[in-house]
Amino acid sequence: RACRLVRKKNFFFSLYLKIGKEILNHIENVILGIVTSLSNNEAPVLSLPNRSSWANISFDSAIGLQMSSGSSITTIRSDCPSSATKFGEKTQALLLKQFCFSWFLLNLSRFTCFHRDIYYNDTQLFGSQTTVDRIVDDISCMLKIPRRSLHVLATSKGLISGDLCYLEEDGTRIDCHSSSNAVAVSSNIGGIRNIVSSAKFVMIVEKDATFQRLLDDNFCTKLSPCIIITGKGMPDVNSRLMVRKLWDTLHIPIFALVDADPHGIEIMCIYKYGSAMSFEAHSLTVPSVMWLGLLPSDLQRLRVPDDALTPLSKRDESKLNSLLKRPYLTSQPGWQKEMELMQQTKVKAEIQSLAAISPDFLTSTYLPNKLRYGGWV
Repeated sequence: RACRLVRKKNFFFSLYLKIGKEILNHIENVILGIVTSLSNNEAPVLSLPNRSSWANISFDSAIGLQMSSGSSITTIRSDCPSSATKFGEKTQALLLKQFCFSWFLLNLSRFTCFHRDIYYNDTQLFGSQTTVDRIVDDISCMLKIPRRSLHVLATSKGLISGDLCYLEEDGTRIDCHSSSNAVAVSSNIGGIRNIVSSAKFVMIVEKDATFQRLLDDNFCTKLSPCIIITGKGMPDVNSRLMVRKLWDTLHIPIFALVDADPHGIEIMCIYKYGSAMSFEAHSLTVPSVMWLGLLPSDLQRLRVPDDALTPLSKRDESKLNSLLKRPYLTSQPGWQKEMELMQQTKVKAEIQSLAAISPDFLTSTYLPNKLRYGGWV
């Protein structure tokens, strides 16, 4: 019995070193609150920072968007039908207990799991993968710790290619130099080490179609050594973490190549300033991101044919107006000017519209000139 107690003590000591006393305290306090409520025959209540309100988000030019210290709180009760619906088909109390204890045991066992693992553990309970993703974000925000610290990872959807080699946590060597095949962004960015690169810049590419075109044209070696990465539209956390990791490690310029439309601009803003996950902004944002293209002013300057342009929809106009009201736009007069031009012309264009000038215009003329002569904002 004494030996078991010693082993148990040593285990918890190593556990505290691994995931931190503060994290365990956060988890234990949540569990204690639920158990106390249940023991008193009271409905458990969960208090979450309201991540959907801009009133709770402040802007720091060195970090990006971040949760305000006095953020309003959303209270979710297990005996409230609307709250139960928000967290799935079962009652919120059951879900909270399962989640809190699952995270606690997960850390005790020192294993990691993926969002999909949690969903498939009980598909009827959670209802959808989206529900799991939302709950993971809510609990992470509630505990004020990144999901990675809870050993919960998301499957990556992003791709990366170019002048880059590194080691995964398990020692696997990853070489991204291939001109024809991209490498999937790692699901464990924190475990990446020994990054080696001679790249002169990193270019974030909004869409997979454009990314594949750059690969086909061997863009990463024709102009100068570089790294290109895409989150295939709205970026996942791992793609954002990877861009941040490269910026922190290589200290090279970060450019964004997105469509000249409100959706593309919003994606670029997420890389640069953050999103609803503003409580993790310090590890997800890259304040130095520069807008390389496609700029609304490029459409006029290059005389892109009218039949390659598309009128802004009502939804586009609403999105653009919303973006122009974001707190960070005052620090980016160049971006603001481009967006106001889009507002005036009421047209948008995809990167592929440059093919209307010539099939290889993007890689043979547009990007080389932009990068050579400083055509970014």
